[in-house]
Amino acid sequence: MLPERPEDELLDVVDEADRVIDQARRADVYARRLRHRSTFVLVRDGNGAIFVHRRTASKLVFPSHYDMFVGGVVRAGETYDDAAHREAEEELGVSGLPAPTPLLRFLYEDAQYAAWAAVYEVRCIGAVDPQAEEVAWHAFVPIDELETKLDVWPFTPDSLAALSRLRARGVV
Repeated sequence: MLPERPEDELLDVVDEADRVIDQARRADVYARRLRHRSTFVLVRDGNGAIFVHRRTASKLVFPSHYDMFVGGVVRAGETYDDAAHREAEEELGVSGLPAPTPLLRFLYEDAQYAAWAAVYEVRCIGAVDPQAEEVAWHAFVPIDELETKLDVWPFTPDSLAALSRLRARGVV
């Protein structure tokens, strides 16, 4: 059974090679800057526009920042693939979403946060109904318009790192 509060979720703690070395509560992972696993899902609509959202002010990490990915932490014992699918459906408020396609993995570390990130892409055809506790604002934004916002809106630094890697691979 999952805890009622996100900060009490149990996460796998991993080393620099993404091997599980321990488990800890999400709140402890963040407070102690423990390396863990996360997913990033680039969501496109039928026209190729990208789902962009502003995180709620109550988020534990990067509150009120914009993000061009949905996703989140990988729970203890969960696979990246399962977490990506679960998180995409939860955050978008949809069911029956196709399994996201894996694109790449990378280690993101800054002064406050450390995580192995698995990046995916999925098409979402139809209406979305994002979780109110996760998403304060959202829109499907064409890539050229998104490019003009990157230096204007405060984006999460890990999503900018993921976007940079996708650009280098010619995905975005």
